[in-house]
Amino acid sequence: MTVLRLSAGRDPGTDLTSGWLPRALARTGHLVRAAELAYTISDELKQGTELLELVKAAAGAGDLSGAQALAESIPLRQLRDQALVALVPAWARAGERDRAVALAERIRYPHNWGWAWALLAKAVADSGDRDEAFRFADRADEVSSYAVDGTEQVLALLVAVAVATGDHDRATALTDRLEDISRSRSSAGWSRPRPLAMVLAREAREGDLDRLDALLRDMVLDGEPERDLDESAVRPNSSRSPLDAWDLACVLDAVAETAGQDVALAVADRAERLLETDDGRDHDILLRSVTLLLARHGQSERAMALADRLDPDLSVGRKAEVVGQLARFGDTSGAEALAHAITDCRAQDRALIDVVRELARRGDPGRAEALVSTINDRWAQGEALVAVARETARHGDPDRAETLTRSIAYRATRARALAELVELSEPPHARMLAAQAVVLDGWAPVLPALERIVPRSVAVVVDRMTS
Repeated sequence: MTVLRLSAGRDPGTDLTSGWLPRALARTGHLVRAAELAYTISDELKQGTELLELVKAAAGAGDLSGAQALAESIPLRQLRDQALVALVPAWARAGERDRAVALAERIRYPHNWGWAWALLAKAVADSGDRDEAFRFADRADEVSSYAVDGTEQVLALLVAVAVATGDHDRATALTDRLEDISRSRSSAGWSRPRPLAMVLAREAREGDLDRLDALLRDMVLDGEPERDLDESAVRPNSSRSPLDAWDLACVLDAVAETAGQDVALAVADRAERLLETDDGRDHDILLRSVTLLLARHGQSERAMALADRLDPDLSVGRKAEVVGQLARFGDTSGAEALAHAITDCRAQDRALIDVVRELARRGDPGRAEALVSTINDRWAQGEALVAVARETARHGDPDRAETLTRSIAYRATRARALAELVELSEPPHARMLAAQAVVLDGWAPVLPALERIVPRSVAVVVDRMTS
């Protein structure tokens, strides 16, 4: 604690009114102190936004009463409404369903009603109460019609409720409605994919590609000349496709994470065919998602061929990503060979770091450590050794882990490695390692670890910086 106080005293410029630090206070039992800092923000919108985040942090840590009291105090009514919406499922998950219902009834603005009841329905569905989940889902469906916007998000969540309760006919009907609404609206753009994309990803993970195939036909036809539009008769509702390349990329990313090999490669085949017919907006985003999905499922040759389509300066970076995904899939030997074949030094270092991390994660720290020695850049070596040290400690050799940490050349990287070891050590030794990390690079790298083992350390830093 003394070292923390000294370090905090040397770093007075940190923003204490927003961001990670006040939220850490809220998570560690110092919600009132965090709120006091937030209330010093002069801009009312920024103040309300930070208070909303503090409500979520406190609720996530289990302090629901404190979170609700803070939510009730937010001056801006719209942000107060959002805070109450966030607390509705939290009370339900805590077993206080009546309180959650009462809170949902108090939501003021109509555009928040559907989302609040849908969140409640999902929380109840997850608890196994099918009938109550449907009752709340019906309420969400009914009140969502009062909203000018947000109906798509509510319907997507209600699809998840139907799936969680095993009513697949209901899920299909809701998805049909979601598709109809999506067809009538413009794309949300790269910043926010349509909710329909996540529903399609769920269907694809279950091996149902019929809807996705129909929508992909629409996407191809949307890019064809006017004389070919007579083919649009295959579209059931409109000539507008409810998906664009960004939405499909989101489907690919979700499928790549959780679907089986056959489904993932089937979706990749469809996306590749679309890439051959479309070079419009978001083409490169879709190309990246296809490339990484193929790599993650062991199709390194196809992935590298797609990476070669890019400008040479971009291609080497994409190939480094392919190496990382190939390693994550399990082909660490193939990934290592591909990494050494990359001619750009920085891209090669990045690829080798990913292979080292995956080897360490898979319980082969010896091979990972040997691979570190093939990395020429000292900074990149240190980045790779952080993962090796962490996994060496996790697999029962803390002394070797500390030796590896001490070999890292750069102080900031060494401090991060020590912070990783803090989380894996018994409290007395963890505090000693934390003090070493603070001496190397200040309080910031280690405080997230100390938040769990010495919760009062967050308050100590804040008090020192405000004294």
